[in-house]
Amino acid sequence: MAFPTKKLIDDPNDVVTEFIEGLVETYPGLQYLDGFPLVKVVLRADVSAATYDKVAVISGGGSGHEPAHAGFVGEGMLTAAICGDIFSSPPVDSILAGIRAVTGPKGCLLIVKNYTGDRLNFGLAAELAKSEGFKVETVIVGDDCALPPPRGIAGRRGLAGTILVHKVAGAAAAGGLSLADVTAEAKHASEIVGTMGVALTVCTIPGQVTSDRLGPGKMELGLGIHGEPGAAVADIQPVNVVVSHVLQQILSTETNYVPITRGERVVLMVNGLGGTPTMELMITAGKTVPQLQLEHGLAVDRVYTGSFMTSLDMAGFSITIMKADPTILQRLDAPTKAPYWPVAADGNHPPAKIPVPIPASRSAKTDEPRSQSQQLNEQGQILEVAIEAAANAIINIKDDLNEWDGKVGDGDCGSTMCRGAKAILEDIKNYPLNDAVETVSEIGSSIGRSMGGTSGIIYTIFFKAAHSQLKASSHSGVTSKQWAEALAASITAVSKYGGASAGYRTLLDALIPALSVLEEKLNHDPITAFVLSSEAASAGAQSTVDMQAQAGRSTYVSGEILSTVPDPGAMAAAAWYRAAALAVKDKYQS
Repeated sequence: MAFPTKKLIDDPNDVVTEFIEGLVETYPGLQYLDGFPLVKVVLRADVSAATYDKVAVISGGGSGHEPAHAGFVGEGMLTAAICGDIFSSPPVDSILAGIRAVTGPKGCLLIVKNYTGDRLNFGLAAELAKSEGFKVETVIVGDDCALPPPRGIAGRRGLAGTILVHKVAGAAAAGGLSLADVTAEAKHASEIVGTMGVALTVCTIPGQVTSDRLGPGKMELGLGIHGEPGAAVADIQPVNVVVSHVLQQILSTETNYVPITRGERVVLMVNGLGGTPTMELMITAGKTVPQLQLEHGLAVDRVYTGSFMTSLDMAGFSITIMKADPTILQRLDAPTKAPYWPVAADGNHPPAKIPVPIPASRSAKTDEPRSQSQQLNEQGQILEVAIEAAANAIINIKDDLNEWDGKVGDGDCGSTMCRGAKAILEDIKNYPLNDAVETVSEIGSSIGRSMGGTSGIIYTIFFKAAHSQLKASSHSGVTSKQWAEALAASITAVSKYGGASAGYRTLLDALIPALSVLEEKLNHDPITAFVLSSEAASAGAQSTVDMQAQAGRSTYVSGEILSTVPDPGAMAAAAWYRAAALAVKDKYQS
């Protein structure tokens, strides 16, 4: 069984030439030879064979591995890239045209991945170029570590490690070295690098349907870059487990593919295969470095993470390990104008993490929990029960909030609010509850650290605005009137920075009615006013069912859907506000 896929492709026969046209329009330092469709060569716009006084470094192969190889053309890396059709070696005439276009008196180095078609076509082109008087050398890269040592003549496949060889050779050539020396450095680099790939899906070749040889929950280990089956099929495992297996293969002392032993220094490349999000590649890199350090005893000098040599739209990754020495690092760090080389990855790494800075006012505080029952005054005890009740109310309606948000938003309102509530319950043991003003600030800090997203920002603003108002108006205890003023300041701040107001279908539709009732009833009985205002908050939240959204993701949802559920943000605000009011009432009555 197979299935079609959606692609931004007009004619499968034109994908390579149209890719090249888009590439050179994007990067003005690149040009291509006017020989389509047979000759598909990308070259540096600043290089001419008649005037170029350095060794030209040329690579290429079948297309479908973008950004390789054309994306690595630029000063300090490749001088030209020869592009074949999808997964097909470029023809001899195309390779020869590339050699003629950029090779000056110092000659050229061909860097060729170890596939039979590439070796034969690049080899014949090299011989023809030599017969024309060009100086040509060739380095074959076979960095694959997935298969047992071959018994035939095919040898190890060329994979993403080839990109590191490009960089080493390109930097050496840019430094003015001779053809013999550039070749020697490239050959050395090819002998100290190993790669293994893991696929989660099969790639889609333009104009063809996608094979479903990989069923649900399966992955392939040790694949090449041309859609061919891997060495083995296995159940999908956690990233740590997959990385561990890959590193064992690359660094195996039995096959001894890579001459790397404990105590040495290495370079790591985590390469996406075309359909893997950057987030997942970074997760993989984050799992790989500590395993190299702790399990294999290696120092990691450089980490390159991204999509360098892909297999069209295949989901998966490959890991490349190269032995590091001063010359290798110098070549990798050397400047380049190749558009897809990660220029920000040069140099030694500072520590990956440093302590989170904390305000001076908090740094002097003790981390030891206090014995609250012995130390809290009356206002502190009331504040404690109100905070705990409000937080627990949010936790209790987490699923309802997510369900409502699933219809009008992105479905995580309850989970986001719950993270904030749990952080508050965890941190409350360190809140200065006898100091209501600073406690309000600490609540904002707990939320800002834990919640994330728009809700986290809004509530952080809410509590920090309340803190600023209370700090300006109160000097000992906080009066009921000052609490009301703090609520008003918070609503004003949220409206100012969030852009919403009454009737926009947001949390303000619960809090604005609450403030109105609170201010109206406050002079009679503050506790009763608090409870009545919480009823107004609940009613306001329920009224959002009849509102058309004018803020947030709900603005993209049809009115028909909105009319079936209340705004989850308003319902959350009403829930914690009402729970706090009832807790304060119960505390006073007891």
